[in-house]
Amino acid sequence: MTARPDTGGPVTDATARTLARAALDAVGAAGGYAGGVYLRSGTEGLLLMAAVTGIPGPLFRPWWRMHMNRPYPVAEAYRSGQSVHLPDAESAMRRFPQLMAGLPFPFGSLYEPVTRGRERYGVLVVLRPATPGVPVGPGDRKRLRAVATRLAGELAALAAGGATVTWEGEPLCFPGPGPVDGPAGGTADGAAVDPRDSRPGGTAHGPAEGARTAVDRLDLAVLSVDRQGVIGFVNSRARSAATTLLHSDGAELSGRMLWEALPWLGHPAYEDHFRAVFLSPAPVHFQAARRGPEPSPQWLSVGLHPGIDGITVIISEAEPPTYAPESLMRPGAGFGAPGLGSPADRASALYRPVALAIALTEAVTARQVSMVVTDELLPAFGGRQLAIYLLGEGHLHLAWETGFPRGFLDRFDGVALDVRLPGVETLTSGRPMFFESMQHLAAAYPGIELDADVGARAFLPLIASGRPVGSCILGFDAPRGFSPEERTVLTALAGLIAQALERARRYDSESALARGLQAALLPHRLPVRENVVTVGRYLPGTAGMDVGGDWYDVIEAGGGRLALVIGDVQGHGVAAAATMGQLRSAVRAFTLGGNTPEQVMRGTNELLIDLDPGQFASCCYVLLDPASGLALAVRAGHPQPLLRHPGGRTEVLDLPGGMVLGIDAEATYPVTRLRIEPGAVLALYTDGLVESPGTDIDVGVERLRAALADAGPAPLTETADRLVAEPGHSTDRPDDIALLLASRTSAPEVAAPEVTTPDPADAARAAGDGPRAEPRRTAP
Repeated sequence: MTARPDTGGPVTDATARTLARAALDAVGAAGGYAGGVYLRSGTEGLLLMAAVTGIPGPLFRPWWRMHMNRPYPVAEAYRSGQSVHLPDAESAMRRFPQLMAGLPFPFGSLYEPVTRGRERYGVLVVLRPATPGVPVGPGDRKRLRAVATRLAGELAALAAGGATVTWEGEPLCFPGPGPVDGPAGGTADGAAVDPRDSRPGGTAHGPAEGARTAVDRLDLAVLSVDRQGVIGFVNSRARSAATTLLHSDGAELSGRMLWEALPWLGHPAYEDHFRAVFLSPAPVHFQAARRGPEPSPQWLSVGLHPGIDGITVIISEAEPPTYAPESLMRPGAGFGAPGLGSPADRASALYRPVALAIALTEAVTARQVSMVVTDELLPAFGGRQLAIYLLGEGHLHLAWETGFPRGFLDRFDGVALDVRLPGVETLTSGRPMFFESMQHLAAAYPGIELDADVGARAFLPLIASGRPVGSCILGFDAPRGFSPEERTVLTALAGLIAQALERARRYDSESALARGLQAALLPHRLPVRENVVTVGRYLPGTAGMDVGGDWYDVIEAGGGRLALVIGDVQGHGVAAAATMGQLRSAVRAFTLGGNTPEQVMRGTNELLIDLDPGQFASCCYVLLDPASGLALAVRAGHPQPLLRHPGGRTEVLDLPGGMVLGIDAEATYPVTRLRIEPGAVLALYTDGLVESPGTDIDVGVERLRAALADAGPAPLTETADRLVAEPGHSTDRPDDIALLLASRTSAPEVAAPEVTTPDPADAARAAGDGPRAEPRRTAP
């Protein structure tokens, strides 16, 4: 176990002690049972687990490395510098489905960035029992933040003294604090508690001795394992049957790693069982194969019972299962000890949930989820047929099918939940059902219509957080067995699919509402005035992206003047669209009330603070006199406007501005005087038009400036279409776009001003997977 700095030297003892103490203190501060510290590595963009406590490190090896750009909570906390608190699996699944793909267990987790000034060192992680529906309390947040602040200060001091504060190699693994009182996870004077002092294998007095005697009487092998996987207590049955029942090497069991003492338990097929009990409070039971000198394997029943300070392992003899995969019959184990097990088996077992989960994070409609399952799940298991049924009003409705004879599944569409069919009963019972041949399926459901005479079928319940979503059918062209690990993986993946479908259902309804609200609130026509033409465009984000809060408006301000307005509310969805509507109304009301541009902006800022503290928006407001071309402009944290002069020269205006709306009630907004010449074009836009992931916004602004310069003296409608053409055809647009163009003319143009607004029906189609409708153009 090594750690090397950028210079190649070993980590100092002082750094190791600092990390160990911080991990223990963090676990105690947040009421957790495990935790650790991620630090920067010598590799650009890579975080490494530097210290871990409370869980067996090798069991969680896939999570030792974390790239900063991945959609995981550790990476987000590091990138943003903000805490990430996930009180339960439901919140984790909504925000970080990839995390729950690999660890689909009910646990809570907290992630605190370790920063000092502009220096970012890493992230503190705490795992703790889930608190469904109850957010992380302010006390826990404050205590964990204090631990992170102290760690950052200590790392800064170590770095100043020449010590290593980056990490390479494997993490330091050490025992957790165990069940203790107090926030620090230690004694009253702050000293860390060594949980080995209170292991079941330690000194026992009084009632504890009686409990030990009672356990020794059981005809079961009972072992107590701490949170590092080290065996403490071993009852009499386990000691006496160490070689016959447990197939140990005859050495003393106590004090050894569980998977070192019992290597057959380290098979990759059992990894998820152990991860489950180290992360969640529910016991786990499974059958395991132990190959000894006899020709056939011995089957054992294994029960894992978790607690805050470790797990109890209960082992007894069991009857052989009706089917066992060949992979379990091969000698060798996996994660528990070096050199055990097949790396190919482990890679395959990890690929299935992770690859599907990565793809599911990109799928936001039910159709997209179904396509992902077709592309990822079927090839992984050699399947040929897939059907997905969704529950609605007490009936199962066919949502997706592939590989079945045309029309065969129509007879099962809309079946009620009281019909005896495997696709129905797998959902009502919550149990997956596996049929290794079509004959087995026909025998279990006499009279059922079959689509083939040869093959195998798996029926999986789609249940998300206890709520029934539907059922999934996997079909195979030839008879086949389903190994225990395959059944486990398929059942876990069914839960991920259900979560994705539930999320897609919510997205569809919320997106339709938000898009309808957005369409209703945007102007459907712009004022027609002499000496000026205005054109507006709005594009929602592509499918999979929530509607944002972008808006534009043109307001007749009296005295022949026009107010040109564009804004962008932080966030997405219904809330952002509703706030946008309130701000648009506020700007319009302040303008019609005869206020100056600075007063309009200040009043809107104060109103937003009163309406929704914590919400903010950017805005640019230009009050234009079309006759003279004089304009007064104010800007609140919004991108700078562009101005194309009559000769074609196009510049980015340098308007001084105030901070975004909704932050400071005392904020001021300076006014800039401009002159818009006849033939000039003023362009106001939101950041969705110039921003793209991984590219500096200045590059996008320059691209837009060049496009406006190249547009020439074309009609303003054509110029607007040209500016939004490239992002309009993008299938991966992460934000919505608003654009408002205004051009002075010496005489009224023949073309009437127009504005593009999204039709609700078009918006609904845009949220799905069909061809994207062109925006509807409405001329006044």
